[in-house]
Amino acid sequence: MAQELRESGMIERGKWLERAARRRRSRSLLRKILRRGFFVLLAFLAIFTAGFLQFADTVASLQPPATPKADAIVVLTGGFQRINQAVDLLKAGAGERLLISGVHPTTTRSQIRRNTQSSADLFKCCVDIGHEAVDTIGNATEASQWIHDRGYRTILVVTNNYHMPRSLLELRRARPEAKFIAYPVVNSDLKTTNWLRNPLVLKAILLEYGKYSIASIREMVGGRSANGLRTEPSRVTPAEE
Repeated sequence: MAQELRESGMIERGKWLERAARRRRSRSLLRKILRRGFFVLLAFLAIFTAGFLQFADTVASLQPPATPKADAIVVLTGGFQRINQAVDLLKAGAGERLLISGVHPTTTRSQIRRNTQSSADLFKCCVDIGHEAVDTIGNATEASQWIHDRGYRTILVVTNNYHMPRSLLELRRARPEAKFIAYPVVNSDLKTTNWLRNPLVLKAILLEYGKYSIASIREMVGGRSANGLRTEPSRVTPAEE
């Protein structure tokens, strides 16, 4: 009887030791997973931060050409400062024609002309209005068709400085044979101001960097996206010729 009790106790002890060993192995595996996950997260944050700082530096260094000249001008809507700049370029002869892409359907040609204080003759001859683009991809799709229809080769692109990298990426993807020349409108001066302490500017740059990163990855893997238009095909309201 005593022998049986000893044997039973040894069996139970063995089972307990086996369970303890399993728990130690599980904890060890969990620690390895957490440690590796931590290092992966650190690497991701380092890459993201380095990419963000490089993106901000690129945006800060963007400068309009000293003597802008191209076949035509495309402005991507998002504020009348951009449109005013594009119209001024048209008046100065930097391009023979202007496309204002991404105009809201309820905004009329007359409203834009009055806001830019431009002559009716200028808008009749040389300004086309695109109402179909709903995002930057749509701007590129709309502009690409306009460029193709008119046979232009060189295009001045007018948009905000922080929006320029993604705009050029989408435009070159949509119309790779055309030459796009950046004409940035500086809303946020990243060179002379401490923009990292400005929450609104920091948020705008971070958001744009995120969108640019997604667009770059999509470009690298050859992914397809929606055309960014309200309808198919795009509708551009031409100037009166």
